[in-house]
Amino acid sequence: MPAWVLGLLASWYLATVVQGGWSSMAPRPTVGDTVWLERTLAAPAGWRLRPGRLEPGQDVEPLGDPGVRRSPDGWTVRYPVVAWTPGPHSLTLPLIWRLGPAGEADSLAGGTAAFVVRSVLPDTGPRPAPKDALAPLRPELRSIWAPLLAGLLAAGFLGGGLWWRRRPPRTLRPAPQVPVEPEVPDERWLAAGEPKAVAARATRRLRAAVAAAVPAAHHALVTAECLAAVEREAPKAPLRELRDVLGAMDQVAYATAHGVDVAALAKRARRLAGELAR
Repeated sequence: MPAWVLGLLASWYLATVVQGGWSSMAPRPTVGDTVWLERTLAAPAGWRLRPGRLEPGQDVEPLGDPGVRRSPDGWTVRYPVVAWTPGPHSLTLPLIWRLGPAGEADSLAGGTAAFVVRSVLPDTGPRPAPKDALAPLRPELRSIWAPLLAGLLAAGFLGGGLWWRRRPPRTLRPAPQVPVEPEVPDERWLAAGEPKAVAARATRRLRAAVAAAVPAAHHALVTAECLAAVEREAPKAPLRELRDVLGAMDQVAYATAHGVDVAALAKRARRLAGELAR
């Protein structure tokens, strides 16, 4: 038998079962329940069905893709849907395509499915009227003193912080007067066998007097550099005597001279320091 004859027979056979309609599998569905819409269609051997995609509506939406399964009477098409409003619903199903073994294709009207959805709320009669609006939580008249006082306090704290940050430095009290111990005479140091201590004290005093008279001859210079600075800056100073005294003191400090009268050197150093101080 030609293929086009088989197609015509299949179309006529499927059209005869459209009057069967759709059935709802849920007995008494409520709002939000899954409702399965089923319909069984007969088809010749070797033919398959492909249902169309159901588009969501305002009150009814599909929960997934439609399914097709084999049944004793043919093919069963199932659509899972959900309704969001109570009451009766009438849903127009999309086209159902039939596919033949030789590549034939034809469409069949989906028809209309009707089902009723109950409300999840109990029917207790008329709804209560809405209540009146509540009174305002705050009075209409507000006091200006609270924000004004808050602003004054903030300004006071800010001014106090600026004054505290820019306050003048504190005046320190003068240090207490500490009594200075009397200087130990050179004789005691010499009697104790410390000629280097006597020479070091005399040298420090003389170098301080030289640095005060000639700033270029400061303490950081060695003896030769100090004498050169004195010769350059103060040619009228007793340079020869300074060279003799400071050179002898260096020899005593480095223990390169023996039999030197340290007491006499210390006296000469004090005298020179006094002359330079004048």
